[in-house]
Amino acid sequence: MPSRKKTCMFASAFCTCVSSFVVVCVVLATPQWVSSEVRFLRTGSNITISLKYGLFTGTCEQFVEAGIQVSQTIFQVADAMSSSRTRGLNVATIVVLVLALLSSLLSSGFTCTNAVSNPYQTFLGPIGVYTWNAVCGVLILIAMILFPVNVEGNRLSEELAHSCSTSLEAHIGSKHTYGYSYWIMLLIIFLNVASLIIIYFYDHARYSKKKEQERPIENAPKDVILF
Repeated sequence: MPSRKKTCMFASAFCTCVSSFVVVCVVLATPQWVSSEVRFLRTGSNITISLKYGLFTGTCEQFVEAGIQVSQTIFQVADAMSSSRTRGLNVATIVVLVLALLSSLLSSGFTCTNAVSNPYQTFLGPIGVYTWNAVCGVLILIAMILFPVNVEGNRLSEELAHSCSTSLEAHIGSKHTYGYSYWIMLLIIFLNVASLIIIYFYDHARYSKKKEQERPIENAPKDVILF
């Protein structure tokens, strides 16, 4: 059975890993990734398309010059994409987040195993926790890069706006604001770092205790040496 200190440390790391898993689920499920206002020139007036969307679904509203709302619709992001580049990056972001979800799940399993037992395999110990938490953090960081690249670089909002309205002519300008579904990914990185710090302190304390128990013979009492 593990010591009380080890159980407490790994139980704390387990809580942060489970929290990370839950937040990744929230990120995937919620559509509040970005809010965009895309302005177009249309015959006789200017029109503003207001978009709020995530990786799967979104809402679209149209406003004419006087600020009168014309319509509001719900759309599927994948169906509204016409470019292979935007579709590919959107799929890549989803895949990366799913892998991060699996990594956080594995990390939760490893910390739970160490909290209740002493696994013989080295990789099932702190090394495995380090590995899966680091993988999860890196994958989340990649997702945070891919999505803005798709929005800003590939003009995803402009492409989705065209699917919401017809007879749009020249694109005048766009404004993007990233929502909580995007920014809470920073919380996932923080939780992974917290797990790494907790396990590091445990591993460091265990290493120091082991070194104390293996003191060099020159530090031993003289009568023990003579014996």
